[in-house]
Amino acid sequence: MEPALPPRFTVHELARMVDVTMVRAENTEAEIRRMVELALHYRCVNVTSLPCHTALVKSLLDRAPDIHLGGTVGFPDGGHTPSIKVAEARELLQVGCTELDMVIAIGLLRSGQHQRVLDDIRGVVEAAGAVPVKVILECYHLSDDEIRRGCELCMRAGAAWVKTGTGWTPTGATLRNVALIKACVGDAISIKAAGGIRTLATVVEMYRLGARRFGLGTAPAARIFEECAGG
Repeated sequence: MEPALPPRFTVHELARMVDVTMVRAENTEAEIRRMVELALHYRCVNVTSLPCHTALVKSLLDRAPDIHLGGTVGFPDGGHTPSIKVAEARELLQVGCTELDMVIAIGLLRSGQHQRVLDDIRGVVEAAGAVPVKVILECYHLSDDEIRRGCELCMRAGAAWVKTGTGWTPTGATLRNVALIKACVGDAISIKAAGGIRTLATVVEMYRLGARRFGLGTAPAARIFEECAGG
């Protein structure tokens, strides 16, 4: 069955839904600079790196108030203690982050330790204050029921977004996962799809299913923007 006809995104409309990211351990400063150049060229809505690069990204975005500085909390596995996640969030806010992406305690969710997961998310949300927090479930490791429960905990904790993955696992943003999350959260919180998105067609279909932000690495983002532009 063919997917529904896509919305007709302009490149600018698409860029205002793209968080361009480099959150791999091996990413170099030269790669970070190229990512920021891409974001500035297309006016992406957000640029996110690992915390060791955040100050550099901040300096490169100094004259781009329309681009959010993203911070990563608990990357890549979510196994940090709650106090460490809160401290990391506060330090990133001091650097100047205007959005935070945090990884849940995946193993605790899979263990049924729901109160601990709730407290973990809520601690970062409260530390962030008015800064939106996107909570990463890392769907690759979760069953459908665990994804549903994770969504419920995100809503209870006051998160602004629920996100499919970090980009560190083989998959994360699948059509099935986006549809499942949308069925759970409705319009209560927003959905960010990240992890394995490689084509404009995938972005379009995930948008149709309810995703409104897309985490893309530099190379796939460049290809998708070029495709959107008809290049």
